[in-house]
Amino acid sequence: MKQITSLQKLKQQAKELKTELSALYLACHDPRVPWYAKALAICVVGYAFSPIDLIPDFIPILGYLDDLIIVPLGIVLVIKMIPVAVMLECRVKAQSATPRKKPKNWLAAGIILIVWALFAVFIVRFILHFFNQYAVLQRR
Repeated sequence: MKQITSLQKLKQQAKELKTELSALYLACHDPRVPWYAKALAICVVGYAFSPIDLIPDFIPILGYLDDLIIVPLGIVLVIKMIPVAVMLECRVKAQSATPRKKPKNWLAAGIILIVWALFAVFIVRFILHFFNQYAVLQRR
């Protein structure tokens, strides 16, 4: 019985999180929101709707870390930057909007792919540098 209520609670929290993301998306288009809050909101919403995660979900524990910690913390931070009246209006609009399929943000996915590519280049250069240093030491 307790597991059912816990599952229901998690579903409710997930629904609230989706509403908050929709409200943040709406707040990005409101002229009363400061530019820095809009910039961070675009990053948070873009990352949340990106089909590619910065930390892939198949990596044990860390894979879900971004979904469980990074996105909610980003939402909380952005909400603190947005005027309360604006956020309330955006929440009402987000709740009254018809539920639809989760949008995909391919721009955010592209940025994440670029970050992974740069990380891969860094790792390859590091390994090559290490092997070059090892080869120099072996010649001595």
